[in-house]
Amino acid sequence: MLNVVLVEPEIPPNTGNIGRLCLATGSVLHLVEPLGFSLDDRMLKRAGLDYWHRVEVRQWPSWAAFQQALPAQARLYFLTTKSVRPYWAQTFEDGDFLVFGRETRGLPESLLSAQPEHCLTIPMAPETRSLNLATSVGIVLYEAVRQLRVAAGA
Repeated sequence: MLNVVLVEPEIPPNTGNIGRLCLATGSVLHLVEPLGFSLDDRMLKRAGLDYWHRVEVRQWPSWAAFQQALPAQARLYFLTTKSVRPYWAQTFEDGDFLVFGRETRGLPESLLSAQPEHCLTIPMAPETRSLNLATSVGIVLYEAVRQLRVAAGA
């Protein structure tokens, strides 16, 4: 099982779409507050369709609370435009955490600088500032799923 972590997401439809991705891949969705919306938001539920109630969502009051609850051997990978290491260069394992930041600002520099060897990027043409958050999650999550299925011989 993979884990998708959204740190302070701001746009409800992105989170709804990411919830659907998590359900489709059997992944857990972790939401680190503050959120830019309520989990009762109609736009979130509209994007999540009738799947939202089946998504395994864990909500955390802060990054510190999330970190405290992590297993000792947890492997976290931070997705950022500030890295040169492509996501496909990482060999993902069952239980990994894929960490994504806010739509408008990405992940805090303090997280990125603490573990630069765990920072990954989705390569883009130079004139592209960034991709939509749900698109980014889908790209990296399905690469991790692909790797796990290949490793399992499926």
